[in-house]
Amino acid sequence: MATKKLLIVESPAKAGTIKKYLGKDYTVMASMGHIIDLPKSQMGVDLENDFTPRYITIRGKGPLLTQLKKEAKKADKVYLATDPDREGEAISWHLANALNIDPDSDCRVTFNEITKNAVKSAIKTPRSIDMDLVDAQQARRVLDRIVGYTLSPILWEKVKRGLSAGRVQSVATKLICDREEEIENFTPQEYWTIEATMTEPSSRKDFIAKYYGENGSEIKINNAEEAAKITSDIKDAEFVVEKVKRGQQKRNPQPPFTTSTLQQDASRKYNFQAAKTMQIAQTLYEGVNIGGKIGSIGLITYMRTDSLRIADDAQKEAVDYLTNTYGSEYVNPKQYKTKKSAQDAHEAIRPTSISIKPIDIKDKLTNDQYRLYKLIWERFAASQMSSAVYDTMQTTIRAGRHTFKASGSNVKFKGYMTVYVESADEKEAKSKMLPPLEENQRLKLKCSEEKQHFTQPPARYSDATLIRELEENGIGRPSTYAPTISTIVSRGYVVRNKKQLIPTELGFVTSEIMKNNFSDIVDVEFTADMEQELDNVEEGSLEWKKVLNDFYPSFCDSLEKAQKNIEKIQIKDEESDVVCEKCGRKMVYKLSKFGKFLACPGYPECKNTKTIREGTGAMCPKCGGEILVKKSRRGKIYYGCEHSPKCDFMLWDMPVKDEECPQCGGLLLKKQGKRGKIYCHNEDCKYERKLKENE
Repeated sequence: MATKKLLIVESPAKAGTIKKYLGKDYTVMASMGHIIDLPKSQMGVDLENDFTPRYITIRGKGPLLTQLKKEAKKADKVYLATDPDREGEAISWHLANALNIDPDSDCRVTFNEITKNAVKSAIKTPRSIDMDLVDAQQARRVLDRIVGYTLSPILWEKVKRGLSAGRVQSVATKLICDREEEIENFTPQEYWTIEATMTEPSSRKDFIAKYYGENGSEIKINNAEEAAKITSDIKDAEFVVEKVKRGQQKRNPQPPFTTSTLQQDASRKYNFQAAKTMQIAQTLYEGVNIGGKIGSIGLITYMRTDSLRIADDAQKEAVDYLTNTYGSEYVNPKQYKTKKSAQDAHEAIRPTSISIKPIDIKDKLTNDQYRLYKLIWERFAASQMSSAVYDTMQTTIRAGRHTFKASGSNVKFKGYMTVYVESADEKEAKSKMLPPLEENQRLKLKCSEEKQHFTQPPARYSDATLIRELEENGIGRPSTYAPTISTIVSRGYVVRNKKQLIPTELGFVTSEIMKNNFSDIVDVEFTADMEQELDNVEEGSLEWKKVLNDFYPSFCDSLEKAQKNIEKIQIKDEESDVVCEKCGRKMVYKLSKFGKFLACPGYPECKNTKTIREGTGAMCPKCGGEILVKKSRRGKIYYGCEHSPKCDFMLWDMPVKDEECPQCGGLLLKKQGKRGKIYCHNEDCKYERKLKENE
């Protein structure tokens, strides 16, 4: 008689994919993330009893836990196959305790990718639960709980209810506030450049050389007078090629993605927020039905990783595929060096099979899934390919005592750039070679142009640059970057303006309180050291409660001083021009976890609230109501009638106001992007035109 086995994973999507691999002897269930955790209503940590956590079954998860217990009793063997990281290990440990499974037994199964071979291979080699991983998670959870649940009430009392503080989010907010102060305090410095357009006589090709200095020494041009003097000097000067240097330059491919670099590149190329990138990556990891013989399969490896390691079999498959597709001269397999602080338990993010080309499964993926999978596939393929080779030329040109310089390049061998162009390579990829120049050759000056510039302040952080800053400083780990940014935005400490993260008055006030009273919490070096200690717990070289015992006494002192020293701060709500119809006051903007809304400032006497209405000025073709800007549950913008749900008219593209279709008089829509256009909503009308520059 066949043995009955129960395999527990975290998500239903993953359960569905894996069930198809294992057959009728296996029941596959999802825990839906954590089932047991610290309570939300209280700290849940016994500070007097060596920081012992008080775990409870999460509200609403009781019926699921009962069902899991029922299935576990029926099974001859239970496998815990939650995610392969600290959080997943802790979920498995909680499940083991709840289901009466010995944590030291061979009950834990991990796989870095959800493919048939990976899953079946993992089940053949189960292990016991890794208590070092569990303890690292407990240390982080308890540490963050102590900080959050003791600091947040102080902020509620002294500043505003609903605020929160946390180890990583407070550092991130401080970084953004510090950058804003740098920008505000920045004093621009004027400088000028001169570009000379020259013609090489034999080829008659023009090229641009930039002013360098006098007599071979670099000179900065500070003002218009200095620029005009140089322009006057070179007007009748003879331009002679003084030096020509030809060479070759290699550009090496970047390693495959880690969590951080994937979030950064998706932000730069697709304007994805970090949370969106992780959400899409999760679906690619858990499994997509791509049809054919393959059916459901996880398309990428585990997406929370800071390792650059590539499995030997994946590398071999890549080498074979790339050799057959592009030729051996394009292939250069390599393993990349992972930084010391990285957790090397996982591989880098890569496709589970390089033979599953993005274009072949495009119709099986959403547009966002396709774009992210394509990015991951191309970056991995490029990482195992040869360097690109450029022919380069640099020249120095003399005009009397003045010196100009020019450089150019062209691609001699594309190498990895056949597949993938890094963000940093895009400008160089478009660079042109200079015309053929020889030393002592005379050139003709076609024209020169003086340009005024001012030094620029440092740029505000975006998702991509903030994640890079956090990673470079050792703050947080792959799983924390996206939630950290989401938290500081949802709490109102930071607002988004296109890609920029801009601190609010609330963010400045909160950050200042933290700097003045809890300097360790917002200190970059202290936070990085704490992350290292948590890593040491994971490696088994440090006891997790020692981390807490070392941290808590000085934190407690700061807490007592802050309670006495922080004065109550009143932050005025931003006033709107909307009048409360119940009491006549001007309504103010408030922030909740669902976003901004309008509220009467007369609370609690007047409790009137309103959603913020953002009109488009365009009229609904069904009922004549105004079309409003709306957001879906997942935060995606769409356009719907003000009379919804009575009127079900909705659009994904923006309606155009004050303009009708010139052919049928219908509603016009604007499609944004590289191929942006204005087109008619009426399906029977084929009118469309390209977007103008001012649109």
